[in-house]
Amino acid sequence: MFLGIDLGTSELKAMLVDGDNKPIASSAVKQTISRPYPLWSEQSPEGWWQATCEALDQLRSSAPEAFAAVRTIGISGQMHGAVLLDARRRVLRPAILWNDTRSFAECVELEALVPESRQITGNLAMPGFTAPKLLWLQKHEPVVFRSISIVLLPKDYLVFRLTGELVSDMSDAAGTLWLDVARRDWSDRMLAATGLTRQQMPALIEGRDVAGQLKDDLTRQWRFKGPVLVAGGAGDNAASAVGVGVVSPGSALVSLGSSGVIFVSNDHFSPNPAQAVHAFCHALPDRWCQMSVTLAATTSLSWATRLTGHTSEAAFAKLAEDAAIDAAPIFLPYLNGERTPHNNAQAKGMFFGLSSNTDAAAIAYSIMEGVAFSLADGYAALGAAGTHIRQATFVGGGARSHFWGSLVASACGFSLLRPVGGDLGGAFGAARLARMATTGEAAEAVCTALPTADMIAPSASLAERLKPRYERYKRLYQVTSEDVFKM
Repeated sequence: MFLGIDLGTSELKAMLVDGDNKPIASSAVKQTISRPYPLWSEQSPEGWWQATCEALDQLRSSAPEAFAAVRTIGISGQMHGAVLLDARRRVLRPAILWNDTRSFAECVELEALVPESRQITGNLAMPGFTAPKLLWLQKHEPVVFRSISIVLLPKDYLVFRLTGELVSDMSDAAGTLWLDVARRDWSDRMLAATGLTRQQMPALIEGRDVAGQLKDDLTRQWRFKGPVLVAGGAGDNAASAVGVGVVSPGSALVSLGSSGVIFVSNDHFSPNPAQAVHAFCHALPDRWCQMSVTLAATTSLSWATRLTGHTSEAAFAKLAEDAAIDAAPIFLPYLNGERTPHNNAQAKGMFFGLSSNTDAAAIAYSIMEGVAFSLADGYAALGAAGTHIRQATFVGGGARSHFWGSLVASACGFSLLRPVGGDLGGAFGAARLARMATTGEAAEAVCTALPTADMIAPSASLAERLKPRYERYKRLYQVTSEDVFKM
C-alpha cells in the first residue's frame, strides 16, 4: 500500500493506493485561510499538521488493514508558501500563501537586484512566489527575518513533521525564484539578493526519491506494520500531472480548480518569462514543464454563487447553458489579480455590459466564459514559447461541467479528455511517487494515463461566436489596466 497526501489551500486530502495503482480509500479535512489585511493570505502550519493527523486517523478507521500495510508516503502540496522556522525548528509566523500579493513592489526590487533573474529562474518575479515574500519580511518584520534558520514550502513542512528531515523536491523548489531551474540547483545569486544562504534552504531531491523514514513514534501511533518511507513528493500541479499520466514530452493537462492551469510536460527547459509563463522542473528527473496560470477559476464561480444567493455551485453553473450568449456581459476573472499573461497583482475583476435584463444565467455564463478566455490567453503565451497542444487531460472541479469544458476547448482550440477518476488529484500522483521511491520502477510503468470517460472537442460554431467576445475581453483589460486597476 502507498499513501498520498495532498495539502490544498482549502482542503487536505489523503488517499490509499494499492500495488495495482488502484485507489482503496480516501479522506479529507477542510482548511481555512486568514486574510487579516488586504492582499494578505495566510495559514497556520500547525493547522496543516493537525489536518494531516485527522485525515490519517480517518483512513485508519475506514480501512485499517490496508492502512497498516502502507510502505511509503508521498506528499503533494500548494506551492510558493513561505514556512519559516527558527534554530529550534519552531514556526516563526503564519505561512504566507501562493495567493498572497502583498509583495508586488518587492518583485520589481528583486529583478533590479538581479537583472539576470529571468534567465536563472526561467520566470518573472511574481508576488505569489516565495522569494519576494522574504524581501517583504526583511523590510516589514525584521525581527522575524533575523530569526529565520530554515525556509520550507508547505508540503515540505509536513515532510519535516513526519521524518524530521529538511528536504524539498525540484518541482516545488522551482516555484521559489531561488532555483536555477535548468541546473536543478539552488542559485546563490538569487538567495543572496533576498539576504539568505544555502544553509537556510532544504536539501534538494527528485520527487521519486526517498526524503526520509517516518518517525518511530508516528509509526507506533498509526500502527503501521513496519518501517515507512516518505518520498520527496511534488508541487500540486506536477503531482496531478503524475497522477493522470502527463509525464512524456508534449503531453498536457488542463486543471480547472480554484486556479486554472495549463500544464505541459517537456524534456527540456523552455521558458517564456516575458508573458508570465511558468517554467518549472517536473516531479521526475530530467523533465521540466511549462504552465500558464489563471488565479481565480472555480473561485470566480464560487464567489458568484454566493453573491447571487444560490446554495449549489453546480446548479448555478447549469443555468449558464440556457443563457443568451450575445447579450451576456463580458467578465474579467481577476478577483485575485492575474498571472499569465499579465503578471498584474493589482488587476481587478470586472463585468462589462450589464443591463436591467441581465439575469443569473447570464452572470453564470459570463463567469465561465471569462475563465475560458483567461485560459486562452495563457495558451497563447505558451504558443509564443513554441508550445502547441492537440489534446489535454481535463481535471479539477470545473471539469465536471461538460458545458464549461466546451467553452475552454472552443476558446483554446484543442480537445479535452475527461478521464475516469479525474478528481483523484495530487494525492493520487503523490502515491505514485511514493511507489516509485519504494520500487524503483520507471515513470512510464507507473504514471500511466487514466482511462478516458469522454472527449470534449472544440466546436467550430461556438468558436466563431466566441471570437468577437474574446477580442472585446482582451481590449477591456488593455483600456482599463493603466487607470482603473490602480483605483
